[in-house]
Amino acid sequence: MTTGRNRQAPRPPAGTPPRVELARQARAGLADAVAIARWAAADRDPGAGPLGPQALERAVAALGLTPPQARAAWDRAKLCGLVELHDGVVRPGWRLHAWDSDESAVLRGWVALFDAWSLIHPAPADVDPGIVAEVIESVPQVLSLLQLSAGPVTGPALLDLLAQRVAELHEERCEVPYDPAAPGDADAEAPAQAAPAPPAVTVPSAADLEPLLTWALEGLASVGALTLAPGQATLTPLGNWAVWVKLEQICVAAQSPAGNIEQSAQDMLRGCAQLTPGPARAEYRAWLAARTVSSAIAELVAVARGEDALLRGLSFEALRVVGAPAEPAVRGVVDEPQLRPYALIWLAEYEGADPEEAQEVLTREESTWLWVDTAAAVADHGDTELLVRHLDSAVQGSVPSLIREVRAIGHPRTVQVLVALAAAHPDPALAKAVRRAAFQVHTGGA
Repeated sequence: MTTGRNRQAPRPPAGTPPRVELARQARAGLADAVAIARWAAADRDPGAGPLGPQALERAVAALGLTPPQARAAWDRAKLCGLVELHDGVVRPGWRLHAWDSDESAVLRGWVALFDAWSLIHPAPADVDPGIVAEVIESVPQVLSLLQLSAGPVTGPALLDLLAQRVAELHEERCEVPYDPAAPGDADAEAPAQAAPAPPAVTVPSAADLEPLLTWALEGLASVGALTLAPGQATLTPLGNWAVWVKLEQICVAAQSPAGNIEQSAQDMLRGCAQLTPGPARAEYRAWLAARTVSSAIAELVAVARGEDALLRGLSFEALRVVGAPAEPAVRGVVDEPQLRPYALIWLAEYEGADPEEAQEVLTREESTWLWVDTAAAVADHGDTELLVRHLDSAVQGSVPSLIREVRAIGHPRTVQVLVALAAAHPDPALAKAVRRAAFQVHTGGA
């Protein structure tokens, strides 16, 4: 029986191109967006929202695009994270820097555009916004049918599914027509003045939905998820892969142990503290799948800044699962002494260092700080034997050297770690020396 703890890594549908090829297709489809993002990085004055008239003229002249093409490319660059808004100023996004070297960055950027198809392809102005919202909510079912069909699907079949799904949404919301003649409480007194009856709710017919289906299919085709032919639609390899990714995220989230996925980052990490690395990573993936990437990263970094050293280490383990999108946030904490060793190791591994050798990027002082922080985690959550064995991982060649350097770095948990180590160590002489060091740090002595 397969569970969330032993399920094999999922594989995309048969025939899906490798990630390198998918990324190549995404780069090709977003070439104009990348070009205008790079132009904006050099121009330094693209504006905070839509391109201003002067910036638009410069972009058109520099890139050889028409004004509508330049505006569309700018909107896509913002939606893909190629440019970002900071305090009202547009700056190059982290994805722009990683665009040529990181397939994951490219594919995540394209999926962001795929998710935002309705923003870059506005709905007809004369249609009820409520119906438009229902069609957008129903599009995942349409895409699922296209994926299951593994080929072209006719317009009537897609329209039939859309009409069914919209009707289900009305039923789920109990939107039934108002009937003033419906039987009520015969003994209730009639109000002095009857309240106006709410308008009857009419479920859109297939004929009403047909223009909106066309609009949705054209919007998905405009971002490269579909190809359209007269009377039919087909998922592109990118679209097929994106639908699979969305379904897989739902499946991963559903296999999380009850309640863990809905917890805060802190409680989720506490729940993973007793798991081995493999199941813990599965939990991180499930938790991440239920949140936006930016909010998840912010939560994890906030937990890392807390006082619990164990959760600090686990936060960076979860950030490893996040991968490339977490790089800017990790670089942003490199100058924080409490997080610097973790961030430097994370970045070294992200840039290709062997995890067994990544700690070599730390200075001796940073390694000592990390040793104390890890010892604090063990003292708070582990056992005495593990704390004693932790001595072997110190970079210092002897316990006296370790104690001397631990006292020098000024870690806030130094006293507690030394006291716990003195209590745990079986060598009375060494324990006495450690206890003396703890007392000297506590009293401020040399």
